[in-house]
Amino acid sequence: MVDILNLALPYFGVIFIGFACGKVKKLPEQGLAWMNFFLLYVSLPALLFGIMSKTPFEELNNPPFLIATTLGTTIAFALAMSAGRLVGRLSFREATLAGLSGGYGNIGYMGPGLALAVLGAKAAAPTALIFCCDSIFLFSIVPLLIALTDGEDRHWLHTLGVLVRQIVLNPLIMSACAGALAAALHIHPPVAIDNTLLFLQNAAAPTALFVLGVTVALRPFGRVPWEVPAVVAVKLLVHPLAVFGLMLLLGPFPQPWAANAVLMASLPPALNVFVIARQNETWIEPASVAVLIGTFASVITLTSAMWFIQTGRLAFP
Repeated sequence: MVDILNLALPYFGVIFIGFACGKVKKLPEQGLAWMNFFLLYVSLPALLFGIMSKTPFEELNNPPFLIATTLGTTIAFALAMSAGRLVGRLSFREATLAGLSGGYGNIGYMGPGLALAVLGAKAAAPTALIFCCDSIFLFSIVPLLIALTDGEDRHWLHTLGVLVRQIVLNPLIMSACAGALAAALHIHPPVAIDNTLLFLQNAAAPTALFVLGVTVALRPFGRVPWEVPAVVAVKLLVHPLAVFGLMLLLGPFPQPWAANAVLMASLPPALNVFVIARQNETWIEPASVAVLIGTFASVITLTSAMWFIQTGRLAFP
């Protein structure tokens, strides 16, 4: 257990340092703009490209694994959306954001660094694949469901065009696809470029965790709506359990891949949930509370998942 704490505490420690700085310093939220830009467009893309480009392409071609992990995310999304409708009496539009909170984990900011620390280099490929598939699914279904509630008479081609642009132009998805292409064509960048990418990759995890802590600290914490605990429970408990079952049902998969899928499903709600809620002007305060509560609750649930993995108690045939 000491080894697990030694592994987990640096990650949560950086989050709490960011949280403390956000509470004490009281700098305006606009100050995070360039850090977020660095993460989204520079450091995390470099990390995903490096992961994918150094993975043999044949390892990336694993449709059953992609189906299992995406189906787990779909189940969590549907259950969280249903919880929002039944428990919180939310509108369909609000429930869509609740579903996003229950299905979309912090796989961008926390996922890659944590997976590599817990499972080593073998977790690189499944982490990138899970990120791409979850992002494509959620960045498709959420705008589509939101568009159905807009009340604006838009042609379906316009909605489809918006969805395609959001997916194709996502820098993280673009970098992962570019890395997969480099792996397929056996393209190796020059040493100077490779060292630059490595330098940027090493900055991804600590910067992302610090920004996560600061952003959570700056979120207002009002009353806790009834649906939020249910949504957070779906994300932190039901989602990993669903993925665990699907790994057994649709497997067998290599132990690092299956364990990594459960670990990624155990991550708390992503910061993007709040961003998307604000963009669509719906379920904004509950989304903020869900991210805050989910991040702190994951100290227990995510550390427990790491303990099960590291001690071999989470084993797959």
